[in-house]
Parts: sequence; C-alpha cells; structure tokens
Amino acid sequence: MTGASGPRSPGPVLAVVCEAGRRTPGRALVFGVRGLRDDADAELFAARIAGRHREFQVTLECHGPGRHTLRLVPGAGASGDAGGGPGAELLADLLGPRAGAGEPVTLVGHQRDLLREAVTRHGGPDRHIEQLHWNWSGPLDPARFAAAWQSVADREVVLRAAFDWTVVARLVLHPRADVDVVHRAYGETGWPELLAADRLHAFALDRPPLLRLTLLHGRPAEPVRVLLTYHRALLDERGVHLLLREFYRAYLAGGVLPGGERRPDLRDHADWLARQHSEGARELWTRTGPPLHAATAVGRRGADTRQSGSGRQRRRLVEPYSSGLRSWAAARGAGESSALHVVWALLLYRAAGAAGPLRVSFGVQLGPRDIALPGAAGIPGVLGHPLPMTVRVDPAAPLAELLQQVRDALLDLAAYPWVSGDRIRAWIGRGDGERLTDTVVSFDHRPELPPGVRAELEAAGIEVDEPRTVAGGSSLPITLNARHERGGGLALSAVYDRASVADEDASAALGQCLGLLRALAQMPDAGTTVGQALALLAHVEVPSVAPHPPLPRRVTVRTLRVGGVGADVICLVAVPGVVAGAYELFARRHRGPETVVALWAPGVGGSGGLGGVGVGVGVGVGVVPSVLDGVLVPGRRLFLCGCGPGAGVAQALAGALVAGPVVPSVTVVMTGVAGAEATADALVRALEGVSVPVR
Repeated sequence: MTGASGPRSPGPVLAVVCEAGRRTPGRALVFGVRGLRDDADAELFAARIAGRHREFQVTLECHGPGRHTLRLVPGAGASGDAGGGPGAELLADLLGPRAGAGEPVTLVGHQRDLLREAVTRHGGPDRHIEQLHWNWSGPLDPARFAAAWQSVADREVVLRAAFDWTVVARLVLHPRADVDVVHRAYGETGWPELLAADRLHAFALDRPPLLRLTLLHGRPAEPVRVLLTYHRALLDERGVHLLLREFYRAYLAGGVLPGGERRPDLRDHADWLARQHSEGARELWTRTGPPLHAATAVGRRGADTRQSGSGRQRRRLVEPYSSGLRSWAAARGAGESSALHVVWALLLYRAAGAAGPLRVSFGVQLGPRDIALPGAAGIPGVLGHPLPMTVRVDPAAPLAELLQQVRDALLDLAAYPWVSGDRIRAWIGRGDGERLTDTVVSFDHRPELPPGVRAELEAAGIEVDEPRTVAGGSSLPITLNARHERGGGLALSAVYDRASVADEDASAALGQCLGLLRALAQMPDAGTTVGQALALLAHVEVPSVAPHPPLPRRVTVRTLRVGGVGADVICLVAVPGVVAGAYELFARRHRGPETVVALWAPGVGGSGGLGGVGVGVGVGVGVVPSVLDGVLVPGRRLFLCGCGPGAGVAQALAGALVAGPVVPSVTVVMTGVAGAEATADALVRALEGVSVPVR
C-alpha cells in the first residue's frame, strides 16, 4: 500500500457508514456519520452539505456524542450514480476537509497528474520534494524574516493551499497557513546532512503550506545558508522565485507586504481552464499525437542499472557557441529552443537504430507565458507543463527542414497549453497511466530578482546570491533543462531516474547533446542533411536505458487477521493513494471478532476514478467480486472499508456486489484523507457503532 504521509494537526477524522442495496432513483441516501464533535459541529456539517448540494433535502439526527445520521432526499435533477447512490462530488464533500477550509477547487489537467504521481509515491516521497538554497550575508532579523514569509502566505493563496484526493482530486484553499521557519546552527548539523534529512521529511499534502524554510547559522562573520523546500505538485521553481521576490519586498518593508490578496491566482486559473473548449485540441492530438511505434528513449534498451534515486548532471555551452547557436537557428527562422529540440530528436532517432524515416516523440515544457489568461505569468503555482511533440526524422532530408518541423510543432502545442496528458491519451486511444514520452526538454525562463529590490537589499547591507537547485526527482527517465547564464552561455542539466538511466549513460547523453549543439553553432552550410548531422556521433556509443517496470495489474487479497468460525468479514480496500500503514494499524486496534483482509486493487476505477487521481491500468470494479469469493461467508456481513481514494472504490465495489444474482449484506465504511493514526482510529470508531445497520 502506498500513499502520502507526514505530520498532521490533531483532530477527529469523519467516518461515513452506509448500507449497500439495490437503490432506485428518488430513494433517500442515508449515511451514519461518526466523529462530529458536537451538535453545533454537526449542524455546520449538514449546512455545508445542503449548501453545496441544493438538489437534496438534508436532515440530521443525533444519536449521542459523535453519532449522527444524515438523510438526503433527492429532488428533481439530483446527482448520483446509475444505481441511485451518491455521486463523486457528494462523497468528496461528505469525507473532505471541513473545519476552517475554504471552498475546494477541482483539479484538472497537469496538476491532477502531479497529485496522482505524488500520492502514489512513484520513486519515494523525496522525489517530489524540491530544494533551493542561497547565502544571506549581512544583518538578518529572525523575527522580521518569519513575519515577511507569513505576510507572503497571507497574500498568496498558493501558500494556503493543500490537496484533498478523496474521490475527487481537489485543491482546498485555507484562510490561513503558518509558514515553518527553523533555525539551526553548524554545531548541530552539517550542510550535507541537513539537505539529506530535509529531503526525507515528507510534506502532509492535505495540510498547508507545502513550503518550509531552514536557516543554517555559522560563525558571526559567515553568511547564513537559507534552504527553501517545497512540493512540486503545487509549486515549481518559477513560482518559488516569484514568491521569493515578494518575500524580499516584505522584509524590506519591515515584515509586512503591502496590499491584500493578489489576483489573478490559482482560482482564476482554474476558472480559465474550465472555460476552454477541446474541439481544436482534440483534432490536433488525433492528428499529431505520439504513435505507438514512435522512438521515445534517449538510449537503447539495456540491463538493469543497479542504481536508484535521482541524479543530476550539468554541462555548459559557452561563448561563442551559445551565440552561434542562436544565429544558426535565427538564420533559418527559428529560436534556439527549436535548435535544442532538433538535437534531442536526433538523439532519440539514433537510439532507435532506424535506417529510414521514423517518428520520434518527446515532451516539451510549456510555461505560463503560453497561457492566454491575463496576468498568468505572475501567478505562483504549477501552470505550465510538458506536452508531447512528435516529428518525423528522415536522414535524407535537410536539417533545416527538421528545424522547421519542430518550430511549427511548438507553435501548434502553444495554442493548447492547458491540455493534460490524460485527455491526450483518451483522444489517441492509449491506456490510462500509459507513458506518452520518456523524456522532456525544458527551456527555463525563471524570473530574475528586480534590480530595484536588489539595490534596496544592498543599501540595507544585505547581499544574497542566486538560489541554486538541489537535485530533485524526475517522473521520467530523463529531463533536460536549458537555462541562459548571465555571461551569455547556455547551462544544460539532465535530471534523471538512476533506476532507468545509469550515471555514465546520462553523462553520455548530455555530452552528445552538447557536442551536437556545438556543431550546429559552427555549421555554415544550409544544405546539411539530417544524416550528415547524425554522422557527427558515429564515433561514440549510444547510451543505454533500462526497460520500463511493469505496471501493477493484479487484484489480490491478503489476510491481516483471522476471525472466529463463521465471523463477519472486514475488507479494507487498498488502492494507490491510501495512506501507508493505516490498515495495518486498524487490524491491530480493532477488538471485534471479524476476519480482517486487505484488498489490493491497483488501477481499479471507482466513483470518480480513484479520487480523480486514477492510476494503473484502469481495471473495472467488475473483476473484483470474483477475487472476494474466497473470503465471503454466506449469511455473514461484509464490511467494505475505504480511506481516501479507497472510499469511492469501496462504494463502487459494494454496488457491483449487490447488483449480482445473490445480494449479500454489505456495509460500506469510508473516511477521508488523513494520517495513519487518525484513519485507523476513525475506522475503529465507525465499526464499533455499526453492529446494527444504518437504516
């Protein structure tokens, strides 16, 4: 079982209980709610449900402390599933954040993909954590430093945002979030140890802010080293630099950033996304989407790398090569980013070992500057994302023709920067979660610190250097980043998955890329062919990449505790995104006589598709009942329990079971996203109170 974990603030987690049956449209939905603090809390809860779901008449009954029954009588147009059960949005509101949380924003597009990747923990939690650090020389007021960051959080909604992935993937905007600023001394820890420990400190994705700071103080004459850590599901490096500019302004103003909330923000971006029409995008991707036979790997398939974790390697295209590259591309009607795309396409083609024309596909990172929403470039958050580019590489064709292909393809992509990978996969008939490309090329344009702000800092005796990035992770085998340097050069860095690409092969790929860029910068002949450019690498070996690991497909049942003879069965639905360890804790703490089993269902689509963060291969719930044949006992009750994204799957599985020829007695127990301790306790409380079915 995998999922997000980390420190969470204490407080009860709701459990919702309902009886599964063959419902008919128009029948009331009845839920037992366990964990509301008191009647006042219950009234607020019922009012929130009634306000967000006006198609229902909502009533609430109290049965003692922490025990309530919620009845929803549907009116005309009430939402629900095909059997008259609760819809995904209703389940999400029943189980989602309550106290102090603002209105949720439903995630679509690339940010939903990032959340799915984060909560399923591909490659471990540290892969989704990014770090920036820089030196601070001169006077530093710790109280003003903390106040300035808190002022930024009060102004920027992204620092008050967290995720909820129960049934529907949503961003929850809180009214306040306290920024964590920790001060350490060199005597306590060294810099490498601090970086490593900080990376292993996972964020709780359901609690804001998803950013923290650590200051490492040295001797009085030495600069303070500032470490800023953030989660890449919510922020990228561009967004962090925007926040950093706001922080410096606040610090210079005494710790308080003038003005209220800045708009536009993530809410405006979500509204803009909802207004986009997909007809043109569908036509483009149907015509140009990556074909199954496209070359996508930067190396030839080889053996296991015997390495793990993430790596980063850097190279520099120095002057006069960098300016020569720009001149070469400009003379042919393109920019230097297109020259980089040409070189990457050549490397993919060469790795495929083809002899004739072949299509190659790789991701191209688009940014907020490509978004038509006014002010988008100033919104901190993950607005840009990679889209697959496919071009035809023909050794006999002129190299200038390939340059024009990538230039025109980039212009086509830039017309639809909001399209997400799941939509593209659906349009071109690829499987859910299937990888469209193996690499991404990104040309970075992060915002610089305004000269006026830097001058004010210097006037106050403060000197800060350029923030540096510590190697983060990559969800793909390799990501190539290009960035302009102040001296005019071009910095290239490869971030790669060491389990897919070994260090020496990543170094070879980056070196070959740099060699081709240098060659282009010195290539005066406009008649050069693609084959002649490829011949420049004839003396070097093609890098090697490891094969893709297989996606989990098998639905399995594991017994956590054996009950008495003929005992009822508690089935804990485990899907990617359920918090790790919660079900094992429950099996130890529950005192009932039932048999406890865990159903591991990777990729099973339930209500809302695994909380809108569906993973794996999209197995339908119809395949699961047969797996449960070995644990179902005739005449005994089955308790289907699901936490977080498992809640929707449990609800859908119950519907599939009761739709069969023999209707078993099935009780569904669901909780929202929470830590392992809180989730286990919520399930224990709920099952203690359902010896008599909810009616």
